[in-house]
Amino acid sequence: MKGLAIYPGSFDPITLGHLNVIKRAAKVFDKIIVCVGSNPNKKSVFSMEERVEQVKKVCARFPNVEVDYSDRLLAEYCRSKDAHIIIRGLRALSDFEHECQMANFNRKMNPELDTFFLAADSKYTYLSSTAVKEMARYGADLSEYVPREILKEIELKFGNGGK
Repeated sequence: MKGLAIYPGSFDPITLGHLNVIKRAAKVFDKIIVCVGSNPNKKSVFSMEERVEQVKKVCARFPNVEVDYSDRLLAEYCRSKDAHIIIRGLRALSDFEHECQMANFNRKMNPELDTFFLAADSKYTYLSSTAVKEMARYGADLSEYVPREILKEIELKFGNGGK
């Protein structure tokens, strides 16, 4: 599939599930912009700058993926980039309901937008940034959940760097 697609998220932190979606989408689209955003319903552990740098480290392996950030509405951000596709990963039925609502809102605000859903790889259906942060608070081994490029950074943030 040709064209530019936007993969938005708070990525606090980016997980192997996010990375799996990026890898698969990068095979489908000419260019992907991973857009790090703020979610007013979530309190971020990592600053916007830290999250952008983490995502850049992890996505450096993909030549057609770039990283950006935005605090605007996604529909407006897509319009500013002349992008017509939003990529969203789906883990469970509950994700589908929420993501369909968001896809409809985005399309209402920007009729040029479509949402491309990717079902999560089965080994990541339970994985979320929230779960990673909870495990990190207790010093759990995160190596099966987050990209190796940022593992130490996450452990240090939660005071687990000396395990």
